Parts: sequence; C-alpha cells; structure tokens
Amino acid sequence: MHEVPFIAVEGPIGVGKTSLSKKVANHFQLHLLKEIVEENPFLGKFYDDIDEWSFQTEMFFLCNRYKQLEDIDSHYLGLKKAVIADYHISKNMIFAKRTLKHRQFEKYQQIYHILTADMPKPNMMIYLDASLDTLLSRISMRGREVEMNIQASYLQQLKQDYQTFMDDFEKQHPDIPVIRINGDKLDFIKQQDDLNFILDQINQQLQKGEIIR
Repeated sequence: MHEVPFIAVEGPIGVGKTSLSKKVANHFQLHLLKEIVEENPFLGKFYDDIDEWSFQTEMFFLCNRYKQLEDIDSHYLGLKKAVIADYHISKNMIFAKRTLKHRQFEKYQQIYHILTADMPKPNMMIYLDASLDTLLSRISMRGREVEMNIQASYLQQLKQDYQTFMDDFEKQHPDIPVIRINGDKLDFIKQQDDLNFILDQINQQLQKGEIIR
C-alpha cells in the first residue's frame, strides 16, 4: 500500500529546521506544517526558571502540536496531500524527560500516550545536527526574545538528548528512512549545491519503496 509522504524535520534548537522545511516544501510542493513556538506564553518564563515553568510549557506545546496533527490528518494526509513538518511530535518527550520532575513526567507521559496513540506518524525523518557554537550563533542571529536566556549547558544537554533519541528511533523504526545532515558542513541556506545534495537524498527516498508523490 502506497503512503502519502509525511516528512518530519528534527534537531536541536537553532539548527535550521524551519528554514530547511520551507525549502523542501517549495521544491517538492508539499504542505508545510510549522510548530508553534513564540506563541507559547510560558516559554520566556521557562528559560528564566526551568524548574518553575517546565510543566506548563510542555503541556502547552503538547496540546498545540496535538491539535496541529489532528488538523493535518483531516485536511491533508487524509486527502492524500503530502506534508512536511518542522518537528516530530516525539520531541515532546525529549524535552519533558530533561525538564520535568519525576512525578510530573509520569503524569505528562500518560497524557502524551493518550493524545498521540492514533496520530499520523511520519514516514521519513530528516535529522539536522550542528556543533554547540553553531547553534548558539544561529540562536543569537535570529534574535528571538524568548530564547535570549537559553543556557549553553542546557543546549548541550539537549543536543545530546537528540542524538540519543535519533539513535533509538532508527533502531525502533527500521522501516522509516532517516536522512542525517551535518549543519556544520552543509550550508543549505547560502550554498545551492548543499541544498541540492539534500534535496537529492530526499528525492531518492521518495522514489523508493512505498512512499510516492
């Protein structure tokens, strides 16, 4: 049975997920699903005091991403229209494990599994990674006020958490292709050849197996 392409782009904060997603969406004529970030009213407080505001922050993200995926399932994937998202819903667990206290995490995990049990799952993953210096530089350049207080130590931990998550993801989902991109070596914003290289990898996966455009 052929699957409608549903591509998710993931990686730590500042790595360029949205920028790449936009370019891929334009090239392959896919619907772009962008995560809600700055609209989260707790995010600025979260970076000031993670312990105090982590549960509210993570619950807001979870509920909004659930609603987004529900809409995408009804209006696009359900109608055989291809989608690329600049996040994977599983990222919620990456952040929750890092920031929530044990009892909070147990409650959060229960809610997460209930909400995501029947949500559409991507059939291709693009994983962007980059050095801590590159991430910090890009966060500074884009100048989001809510991100100005991100600590380098928190970002480094998050980067390691993502690497662990992606390694586990590939083991648990051998049928879902993962395209890994080194953001230090490939500049898909300024270098067209680098972007073409990534687009070619995506196209090869689209032509394989059961994923069709």
